[in-house]
Amino acid sequence: MSIVVGIAGGTGSGKTSFADELLRRLGEANCLPIAQDAYYKDGSALAPADRTAINYDHPDAFDTSLLVQDLRDLKAGRPVPHLTYDHGTYSRQVRPDPLLPRPVVILEGILVLVEEPLRRLLDIKLFIDTDSDVRILRRLRRDLKDRGRSYDSVEKQYLDSVRPMHLEFVEPSKRYADLIIPEGARNEVALEAVVARVRAMLAAGR
Repeated sequence: MSIVVGIAGGTGSGKTSFADELLRRLGEANCLPIAQDAYYKDGSALAPADRTAINYDHPDAFDTSLLVQDLRDLKAGRPVPHLTYDHGTYSRQVRPDPLLPRPVVILEGILVLVEEPLRRLLDIKLFIDTDSDVRILRRLRRDLKDRGRSYDSVEKQYLDSVRPMHLEFVEPSKRYADLIIPEGARNEVALEAVVARVRAMLAAGR
């Protein structure tokens, strides 16, 4: 049965960097990384106005029931579809190669600790706690440089949805975490503790 590590935290907190470092230390052959973003609901059939109104930071934007089912299948040793989400076309797509079960599943996303059915499947629950000013600067750099967006559009989205949803859903969800980790992948003590815990669970047959 796979061990599922859930990594939550606000936008730009360092979730992906922490997940990547866990994968490196535990070994890529042992780990299956999954991004919660791949489970956004498909919006390709929506009208243009409805597409642009999607609030990607609200729990309703995600197909959590599908994610829960896929995690159950992976824990039971069954492969699942390899999903990805294309923000350019608002569509969720299935890649040709399925995701195969591995000893450790690393799930990361802003809202992985919010909904109870999903939390029940997480064997280790982590929350990356990073100052808001650091997070917004990281997001701004990413959206301007990597996604070609304008400053005005990033600012509007942050004020209209990202910040309110963080305060309403993301920040309160850290009370469900087994471990709250400041500074993400820079926190060597936390990394060593999580790796040691995962290895102990694997050795115990979990």
